[in-house]
Amino acid sequence: MGGLTLLCSLAILASAVTAYKNPYYAPNRSVNVHLFEWKWDDIADECERFLGPRGFGGIQISPPNENVVLWGYNRPWWERYQPMSYKLVTRSGNEAQFANMLRRCNAAGVRIYVDAVINHMTGEPPENVGTAGSTAVFSEWNYPAVPFNRQHFNWPHCVINGIDYATDAWRVRNCELVGLKDLNQGDEHVRNMIVNFMNELIDLGVAGFRIDAAKHMWPADLRVIYDRLHNLNTAHGFPANARPYIYQEVIDYGGEAISRDEYTPIGAVTEFKVGLELSNAFRGNNQLRWLSTWGPQWGLLAHEDSLTFIDNHDNERGHGGGGGILTYKESRPYKGAIAFLLAHPYGEPQIMSSFDFWDSEVGPPMDNNGNIISPSINSDGTCGNGWICQHRWRQIYSMVAFRNAAGNTGINDWWDNGANQIAFCRGGNGFVAFNNDYWDLNQNLQTCLPAGRYCDVISGEKVGSSCTGKTVTVGSDGRAHISVGANEFDMMLAIHVGPESRL
Repeated sequence: MGGLTLLCSLAILASAVTAYKNPYYAPNRSVNVHLFEWKWDDIADECERFLGPRGFGGIQISPPNENVVLWGYNRPWWERYQPMSYKLVTRSGNEAQFANMLRRCNAAGVRIYVDAVINHMTGEPPENVGTAGSTAVFSEWNYPAVPFNRQHFNWPHCVINGIDYATDAWRVRNCELVGLKDLNQGDEHVRNMIVNFMNELIDLGVAGFRIDAAKHMWPADLRVIYDRLHNLNTAHGFPANARPYIYQEVIDYGGEAISRDEYTPIGAVTEFKVGLELSNAFRGNNQLRWLSTWGPQWGLLAHEDSLTFIDNHDNERGHGGGGGILTYKESRPYKGAIAFLLAHPYGEPQIMSSFDFWDSEVGPPMDNNGNIISPSINSDGTCGNGWICQHRWRQIYSMVAFRNAAGNTGINDWWDNGANQIAFCRGGNGFVAFNNDYWDLNQNLQTCLPAGRYCDVISGEKVGSSCTGKTVTVGSDGRAHISVGANEFDMMLAIHVGPESRL
């Protein structure tokens, strides 16, 4: 009986540890795309016209709750991270539009993950009105639209200093982050307000949450909040008893007082080292051959704990340890790094979909009244009106299809030239090759694919029974001649058994 009790206890523990680490994508889908600052109506349209048909798994949306309006800064992107209340009214839309987006995206097989700002409220800007019309008394820590008042924030009042990150976990979690009013998640009223907000979103049909600034909250407090959340709404196609997917923002490059490992028992964690290491490799500062051991051996989180990405909305602007991160501004190595991220089975990948910027503070494209301008869709499928839309780049959405075709297969038949030319198979479902050297890649390589003709989904697409880019012929032994020139537009080639590639 004692042994049975122990086994049951271990099973319950294992279930609790993994409960918040399943994104609950619809079948045969993968990859989360961050549609940064998109409007709800535009997201719903994009789910139906592109993301659903192209096999994307989910979308991270910008914070949906009321934020302070910062005209004095010309409506910067970071105003969305200064909450005034939990009313579902922002520049992206109102509650009705939010609910409509959830219905339409879930029906298209695309899940929605909310960027949840629950660590803090606003700073003390000169403006004092929110996107839903709420006001606050900043100097009194008084937010009547929630309501929160002074007793609901951490005391004594303090502001995080740079040295605190290395030496003082208490100050990092209890003092204000860049002057933002720091909520006390150990307070029962604060917990209830946060839980009610998140449960409203779950009931409307969201699949999970990115927890902004998780490092600045105590893991024990977050666990209490997570465990009070509702199961996902079965009316939107989620299985019974499914827990929300939770990935927590913990920037940890090592050497700090707070470790990402403190958060993995309660949910997944954003693995910032992935973008740093792959940016370094695809810029040519580290040889690609070393990626043969890519994964936890690189000091990365365990596979099931890791939300992986090259860039996000912070580090593409140089914030959050963003130095040296590849972005859309260096498109060739950036596309190579993303292709590797999506080709390799490690982690749960997310890709960034940006708007164009030269000033790191600037907000999304807007008109003179501060209204967000919708992305336009060009004749070639790319975006206009100031939107970058990396998810619509052929080299990226084609690798989403590659990942879907690869399924749960591992890495096999790794090849490299001892430097910056590499190739590998994903079981018998996919093959990818990269050339980041100064000379051409011309090799007869094992692709692991069934004999036949395939379209390289990087250089072009399959149209009818032919390819607009390279055609790769695989022999009965699974081998094929693979060519990626050193000066080609893209540094990679990819073929797979899915309908997008196989002729």
